[in-house]
Amino acid sequence: MKQLLIIPDRKDIKQSLAIAEEYGAGFEYNDFFDPNVLDDSGLCGKITEEYRQLPLPRRQLCTLHGAFYDVMVFSVDRRIREVSDLRVRQSIEIARNIGAKAVVFHTNYDPFFTWRSYIDGWLDDNEKYWSGILTEYPSMNVYFENMFDKSPDVMAELAERLCRYGNFGVCLDYAHAALTPVPHEEWARKLGKYVRHLHINDNDLTGDLHWAVGKGKIDWNEFYRLYNEYMEGASILVETASPENQRLSLEKLTADGFIKK
Repeated sequence: MKQLLIIPDRKDIKQSLAIAEEYGAGFEYNDFFDPNVLDDSGLCGKITEEYRQLPLPRRQLCTLHGAFYDVMVFSVDRRIREVSDLRVRQSIEIARNIGAKAVVFHTNYDPFFTWRSYIDGWLDDNEKYWSGILTEYPSMNVYFENMFDKSPDVMAELAERLCRYGNFGVCLDYAHAALTPVPHEEWARKLGKYVRHLHINDNDLTGDLHWAVGKGKIDWNEFYRLYNEYMEGASILVETASPENQRLSLEKLTADGFIKK
């Protein structure tokens, strides 16, 4: 059975729990990447405790989306690195407190810097920083998500350097990949052996719209084939915020035979 996740809606948590129960899904918590939330320890604690008290059927599957706004652990600016490190550690600690198995972070790689010196520096700095984090938090999985990346190449280089850590993995955002000039086949082929988690939603192939699966232009039959060929076993977040779009997505995946209730 595939490991499914949805984004919980705190304003309609009963419906989120009902969907999770129906499809055997866990949650990917999206409440804590906002720096205004992270700066309010009381609010963080309140939200964390609310989630800890829920009767979630697949709690062991849960993940957390870490801070990503301006998080650049590879920055040449020492103060930016310090704040980025703070946000990373806050995300991991919240994930531990809430009982999540993994935290998702964006690479925040800048694809417009194409000279090799930038790429090599980015790789070296990320390898050094994340090696320390992966070693310091061996019980927490850390997944790197493609965001601004225009191809899988640099991400694959970093993954090859970090795959020696058992708690490292790639989160392939399939919809983000759809917005690049590189075919999905190449993304899956180059990153597949590192992919432990996926984000899926639909779009018009020009913007990151987070539509329900099947409501845009992404070829989902190709996704099913690539998943089975390159990424089988990876957990899957249906990354649409509204319960309505989550249900539409899950109904589509079920009707196509990709998942079973």
